[in-house]
Amino acid sequence: MNTKKVVKEHYSKIAVSGSCCCSCGNKDKIAGEIGYSKEELSKVGDANLGLGCGNPTVLANIKPDDTVLDLGSGAGIDCFLASKKAKKVIGVDFSDEMLKKARANAKKMGYSNVTFKKGDIERLPINTNSVDIIISNCVINLAPNKDKVFKEAYRVLKTSGKMYLSDIVLLKELTPEQKGNKELVAGCVGGALLKNDYIKKLEQAGFSVNILNENKSISKTQYQGVPLESLKVECTKV
Repeated sequence: MNTKKVVKEHYSKIAVSGSCCCSCGNKDKIAGEIGYSKEELSKVGDANLGLGCGNPTVLANIKPDDTVLDLGSGAGIDCFLASKKAKKVIGVDFSDEMLKKARANAKKMGYSNVTFKKGDIERLPINTNSVDIIISNCVINLAPNKDKVFKEAYRVLKTSGKMYLSDIVLLKELTPEQKGNKELVAGCVGGALLKNDYIKKLEQAGFSVNILNENKSISKTQYQGVPLESLKVECTKV
């Protein structure tokens, strides 16, 4: 299976349709369940597609002079929320349809300090030591090579820079059939790592890892009881 092709096709369709075709329920309800307030949602317009497993901008201590990078920025929801606090925000995504939607949203809502770049999070189009804070929301589980993602994140962060992740991790190993299921791969499950393996890869890339929150209830609300959680971590470049 070509994982990147499966993921790109899936999320490109969501960008065109305007909502998550794989979620159960209303996209505003889903966004509320994973940590977005009604006030925040009122500021992002069509950027809310009912995706994600957390709200990384709430976790991140963003300062007015910071440059923030969003890995897998989608339609731009987290970029727009971060832009209210940061000097500059860069969103990276590899779906042309998502980038088109994000840029249209930025123009429509007047977010002048947000830039969207086409790129693969395993090979970021970002200069070394140029970013103060990285955020990412339920995206890294979709990448085939997490080691490359974490090494790239470490590369582009400034010394002592921080990365805030909301991501799906497994609490029990999947079956081979589940790992090979295209819908589960695109739905943030099939390519996810066991929690301890995820943390170990972050540490091997050079990060100091601080677990901020573990949401196990998301297993029932969004993932039909699959043994997983939404892990929220703060990672510091040391």
